Amino acid sequence: MNYPVWQLDSFGGGLWVILIAVFHVYISHFAVGGGLFLVLAERKAERERNPAMLDYVRGHAKFFLLLTMVAGSISGVGIWFIISLLNPGATSLLIHTFVFAWAMEWVFFLLEIVALFLYAYTFGRMEGWRHRLLGWIYFGSAWMSLFLINGIIDFMLTPGTWPQDRNFWSGFFNPSFWPSLAFRTFLCLIIAGLFGLVTATWIKQAEVRNSMVRFCARWLLLPFALFVASAWWYSLVLPPELRELVFQRMPGMEPFFMGMLIGSPILVLAGLLLIFRLPAFFSRVLALVLLVIGQLYIGCFEFIREGGRRPYIIRDVMYSTSILKKDMDRIQEQGLLTLAKWVKHREITPENRMAAGRELYNLLCLSCHAIDGPVRDIKKLAAPYTPSGLDAMISGMHVFHPVMPPFAGTAQERAALAAYIAEELNGRRDPEPLELAEKEIEISPFDPENDPYLLLAWSPSGMRHVAEVKGVLSLLPPGGALRAQIIKRGEMPEIINQGVEVTWRLEQKQPAAPPGVLSGEMLAEGDHFVADDVLLGPGNAEDFDPYPVFHLEARDTADTLLAATKVVVPVSTELGCSSCHGSSPELGGRPGLGRETAYNILAVHDRLSRTSLLRQARQGSMVQCRDCHADTMGKAAGGQLNLSAAIHGFHVNYLKEQGARSCGFCHPSSPIGSTRMLRDIHAAIGMDCTSCHGVLEDQALGLLKQEQLAGKLRAQALMQRIPPQAVASVEAIKPRRPWVQQPDCLHCHVDYQAPDSDVLVQSWTSDASSLYRNRTDDSGRLYCGACHSSAHAVYPADNPYGAELDVLQPLQYQGNRLPIGSNRNCRICHTVDMEDEMHHPNSLRDFRNE
Repeated sequence: MNYPVWQLDSFGGGLWVILIAVFHVYISHFAVGGGLFLVLAERKAERERNPAMLDYVRGHAKFFLLLTMVAGSISGVGIWFIISLLNPGATSLLIHTFVFAWAMEWVFFLLEIVALFLYAYTFGRMEGWRHRLLGWIYFGSAWMSLFLINGIIDFMLTPGTWPQDRNFWSGFFNPSFWPSLAFRTFLCLIIAGLFGLVTATWIKQAEVRNSMVRFCARWLLLPFALFVASAWWYSLVLPPELRELVFQRMPGMEPFFMGMLIGSPILVLAGLLLIFRLPAFFSRVLALVLLVIGQLYIGCFEFIREGGRRPYIIRDVMYSTSILKKDMDRIQEQGLLTLAKWVKHREITPENRMAAGRELYNLLCLSCHAIDGPVRDIKKLAAPYTPSGLDAMISGMHVFHPVMPPFAGTAQERAALAAYIAEELNGRRDPEPLELAEKEIEISPFDPENDPYLLLAWSPSGMRHVAEVKGVLSLLPPGGALRAQIIKRGEMPEIINQGVEVTWRLEQKQPAAPPGVLSGEMLAEGDHFVADDVLLGPGNAEDFDPYPVFHLEARDTADTLLAATKVVVPVSTELGCSSCHGSSPELGGRPGLGRETAYNILAVHDRLSRTSLLRQARQGSMVQCRDCHADTMGKAAGGQLNLSAAIHGFHVNYLKEQGARSCGFCHPSSPIGSTRMLRDIHAAIGMDCTSCHGVLEDQALGLLKQEQLAGKLRAQALMQRIPPQAVASVEAIKPRRPWVQQPDCLHCHVDYQAPDSDVLVQSWTSDASSLYRNRTDDSGRLYCGACHSSAHAVYPADNPYGAELDVLQPLQYQGNRLPIGSNRNCRICHTVDMEDEMHHPNSLRDFRNE
């Protein structure tokens, strides 16, 4: 934030650090262990009075000198150069905090150089013990360099109490100092043996070669048990939250753990094998292979150690973005562009939005990510996201991706960064507002003077959501449902439920409807008729009709038509999955769940939950979410969260503090989408999803709290990250069961009166029987939906595809858009005016909101 940036693009993402640092670490550890190796090898040669062996030590010393002093020194300078450019803030902090430690290290490094040169060029010119003393001086100096650098490196991982007391010694002798020093010391000895094998296998005299190969093999075997013990000690001193982070919450670390687990027995077994006499060629090949394995082995360790620091460059002190932890709140409040020193655009405007986004990318992303590069390519990582999807991802990326820091900036800056990455780099855009074609539907005829029957029909659900890709993933399977009641008109109307057949058929063919489900017969259940086998969706997104019109007929046993009507059965495939999980060709650029979208969802699930669902789907076995997460049709397997709690409890972390916008991000309630499911009187007077259901944070907490009471530990973990909005604390959140505990009309319209408020807070039905779709009038026979229609479309409703579409029956029976029988229009059923409120209190008043 306080320094200019080094533009790398394709060569960013830490590529140079990886190429230089891993090589340098290998050489630097050899530089320590190799010093002891030279001294003990020379001592062995002199004890055995073997000139050929001493010649080998002399040659190995020159190889050691060239490799460590040339390659090691150059790569060491390269590391300083790279880290100073990529993260100058952290480099400056380390220099200023440990200035005397660095000075001491440079003194010991100078002593290393002098001692090694004298040692390498005085073979045969000094007495043995004096010559070896130079070697001991070199080894002691090299080990002290390790001692000093180890304290600084491990300070970055476990700073201990330094963030509080700023004391040099508490930072240097941090919690992981001693186990790390032991770990690296034994690792140095093993690496010395690996390099020794490479040179020893080229000794010409077979006897000397075999003796030195066995000598080098012991350097692999003897320190190994102590090396493993120190690694265990190292892991134990890590703070519990850091240990959980590295070993459980970072699936990206698994390949590197596997690399060390596989490499360890290979090194041991190879060392045992080399103790025996092997052909020279085989020994040379094996030595070179082991040298490469050693490089990969130490690379795996360094990746794990570096990964353990994330999202920090200095844990609990400075984020990988070079932003100090103590400054994060101030930056999020005032804005990064406002406070950064080396930026051109201080304010974001429509004209400079992309340029400002690029500056934000330079400040926050460039140090770890590349553009079209081989390491952490931002274009590849962000490819599935639309700008709004990436904005949501960035807002909560630190929750389930612990390698990522919180976003440092305002919501406007976050949106600009997301737009730059998604639009400028990847060419993805948010869907444009759709112009919907109005549907023309002919109203069914009705003669109020002569027709003896009314057929009232409605959908029991406000909007059926469908998200399924055949053979791949079933999140919300296709479906739809109808309910109907037949009223025989008269002064005392009758509900007819016997001797009548009610059939349905699609008025206009739904492009996605499977063959054989375009019509059917409804079943009599008590006072109403039911059809739960209306299978709608999914299909071609461009052709899919979210409001198919059904034609219903009621006939007696003689096949005489008693009544007919039309009704909409709302069903939508317009879920927001593709905003974050990638689009598919069959979606036509619209939101929904396509094949590639489904594959991405399964891949993310596998990565975060360590499942193998993507492989299952690719093998032809469709993944059904309800197999593990209970929905309305089943119970959860293995103690998993129910589907509603799992989805809301997870995704809320990316959609906090967005009100009704968070609902429309996934549900088809967006005012610019192809469904626009909120279409009744409540939407017309300015209410939205949160007016009845509450904000997403409280929704998620209620669902999770119910699962917590059921003993599901995952619920507690998710709840810790969600701040309540409408109540003061999580303790005040009421537990809620999905699908059976929902807001109800009577929570606002108490005793059927005008509401005192248009906002509900944690008001739920007690059970399924209290749900609006299951409730009846005071007689216990006439369903609320028969006169008022379905939730989200109660009369008078205004459908985005046509003003008449959701009021077909009011227009048919009474020539207006109001609830059936409203404004004292009782003659529709009773054939006479009524003085008594038979159905519910306040039913004879005039309708308030026309």
